[in-house]
Amino acid sequence: MAQFYEFFAGGGMARAGLGREWHCLFANDFDLKKAASYTANWGAKDLLVGDIAEVSSADIPSAADLAWASFPCQDLSLAGTGAGLKGERSGTFWPFWNLMRELNTEQRAPRLIVLENVCGALTSHSGKDFAAIGGALANEDYKFGAVIIDAVDFLPQSRPRLFIIGVRGDLDIPDTLKLSGPNPKWHTERLIKARETLSGKAAANWIWWHLPAPPPRKMTFADIIEENPAGVKWHTQEETMRLLGMMSEINLKKVAAAKQAGKRMVGGIYKRTRLGELGCKTQRAEVRFDDVAGCLRTPVGGSSRQSILMIDGEQARSRLLSPREAARLMGLPEDYKLPEKYNEAYHLAGDGVAVPVVRFLAEHILEPLLIGLNSASNWKAA
Repeated sequence: MAQFYEFFAGGGMARAGLGREWHCLFANDFDLKKAASYTANWGAKDLLVGDIAEVSSADIPSAADLAWASFPCQDLSLAGTGAGLKGERSGTFWPFWNLMRELNTEQRAPRLIVLENVCGALTSHSGKDFAAIGGALANEDYKFGAVIIDAVDFLPQSRPRLFIIGVRGDLDIPDTLKLSGPNPKWHTERLIKARETLSGKAAANWIWWHLPAPPPRKMTFADIIEENPAGVKWHTQEETMRLLGMMSEINLKKVAAAKQAGKRMVGGIYKRTRLGELGCKTQRAEVRFDDVAGCLRTPVGGSSRQSILMIDGEQARSRLLSPREAARLMGLPEDYKLPEKYNEAYHLAGDGVAVPVVRFLAEHILEPLLIGLNSASNWKAA
């Protein structure tokens, strides 16, 4: 059985994706509400609640095969402040990395490290933040590469994310897991350009990871929507009409086309501030009917909470996405215990990593690496 640490653990979605054949030795998050969800689903035995800057290597037991870190994205995202790795939130990468350096000094460095974040990490500060992460990995003698995986290949949610996968330098990587150059499916133009910002040892330590094509996605957005959801109510007809009244002509044409589809259609709606014809800022409702939800976000104000518009013939109904529907969009199982309060449940989902994406990485890179390294004699692939 492989062993791992889960940093910035949230509700334990990386743990859910890794699966039962992985044993968690240590988890950390500073958010008390997320920690309560982690405890409700996984127990408190392995969880240390507190600021990562106050965690020391003495708090971390044994030696792990993997350290997973989905460090905060707010300062790296396009919607963020632009502070990058110098920001208060995304800058918590550095205390995490100091722990990895301490473990390396103690000869307990994890065999594998996975860093997950938004794709904005590639271009933040003109690529300097990505280069800094690469330099940190190389300085601790990790070979590494990155892939962009969109959850839409596995779930009905548009959610591209960056995954940086590092392997301790003293370990051999099977040739079957490497490519001689980028694969456009997993290595976007932005990633290729970001790789060019690496210098010295970081560039020399780069790997183009090989991943197979994802299996066909079978689930649509409509499949996860409930007629009688818990935690939210359908809008009144007046509220739905008000929402439709916030739509531009382009979006109203989408609604009209949905009414002519001959079947029940479900669209995802976000409210956004746009410039109007006279240059004034106007709040608009934008809808998509492509069987995919927009990317879940943490609910900072009503505009970032996703609503749905259900079209059945000429009838149109609307409401907020329910907490359980948000959890399904992240691939969490039906028995996953969600917070009772709406915003806490939505925040937990919107701030997490998509479970099937973690499983895909584990199945096609992490587990084959560990099998090849014979890291644990009693470990077997999930």
